[in-house]
Amino acid sequence: MRWTPRGRSRDIEDRRGQGLRRAAPIGLGGLLLLAVLSLITGQDFLSLVDSGSGPSTAPGPTEPYVESPEEAELYNLVSFVLDDTQETWERLLPGYRRARLVLFTDAVESACGLASSATGPFYCPADERVFLDLGFFRELEDRFGAPGEFARAYVIAHEIGHHVQTLTGAAAAVRQAQQRNPSRANELSVRLELQADCYAGAWGHATGQRGILEPDDFDDAINAAAAIGDDRLQRMGGGRVSPESFTHGSSAQRMEWFRRGFEAGRPDACDTFAD
Repeated sequence: MRWTPRGRSRDIEDRRGQGLRRAAPIGLGGLLLLAVLSLITGQDFLSLVDSGSGPSTAPGPTEPYVESPEEAELYNLVSFVLDDTQETWERLLPGYRRARLVLFTDAVESACGLASSATGPFYCPADERVFLDLGFFRELEDRFGAPGEFARAYVIAHEIGHHVQTLTGAAAAVRQAQQRNPSRANELSVRLELQADCYAGAWGHATGQRGILEPDDFDDAINAAAAIGDDRLQRMGGGRVSPESFTHGSSAQRMEWFRRGFEAGRPDACDTFAD
């Protein structure tokens, strides 16, 4: 990517190195919310609820967090991508309301509950925040074989795509449809995730129009989309591929919908619910 650091984004909250207090009992309403979020995102938020059998969070920090030079560079990249993505959506979606992005290490508390770094990047609609441990980018490259700055940018743009779905009401509509017909919960989750991939592609189109992309960037993003397809992750986990259990879509589907958004550059090209 051809980008110049703009300074650290005002939409980033830096919670790296911060410990967490023990969470209060979450209650039935909170458990229902976490169950719904688990269905929509494919992430097991219920497993993060404190059982009361031991400490639920890490202890608080004893000294300020000191970032490495590599982390400082990643922070600047995240800041650029976050601001550029949201500026693009301000043009594409009238009335767009900016999301916040929370950087954390090890564990973090959101309005959707507690999460560890193992959860991976996620968006919480209850507080309109994206949560990201910068260490995920190393895992994206080393474990999933998806290197490159634009691969990292794709991850951020995908999560902002979920914010767009919150603002447009798509996420709420899916949640209601899942409640009415639980047998379609996974299918609807896949469609929501593929739409977020398409929205990430629409942002990619805008960067190409402004000369930010380099020749290999599109391939890096497509490779990242393929690397985290449900079928590939199931194979990596040593299990059989079970399309009925997909929550995010196959590698081929994720690549295809990112490509559609990238080629069209318009949100209306991202209707994954049409068929």
